[in-house]
Amino acid sequence: MAKGLIWATAEDLARNRGKMLSLYRQLLRSLNSPKLELNLAARLAKKAEVRSIFMLAAEERSLDNIADLIDTAHYSLSLLRKGQIPKYIQ
Repeated sequence: MAKGLIWATAEDLARNRGKMLSLYRQLLRSLNSPKLELNLAARLAKKAEVRSIFMLAAEERSLDNIADLIDTAHYSLSLLRKGQIPKYIQ
């Protein structure tokens, strides 16, 4: 993400698209983990939260905010893989 100074250029967005899709899919898959003690309704609710966060994040154009979103997704993914539910997935 080095092309734009403050706002993301089309190249920046295209470069991050694959990474964001990968994180999105990994988060949805990790919510299905048997390590998490969630019933079906809770899993579907958490998946809906993740979808809404990524839908709103898709409109983000600030480089700093995009980097923060990626860091937050990595952190949430690491907690989910340990069998913990992030306090705030937002």
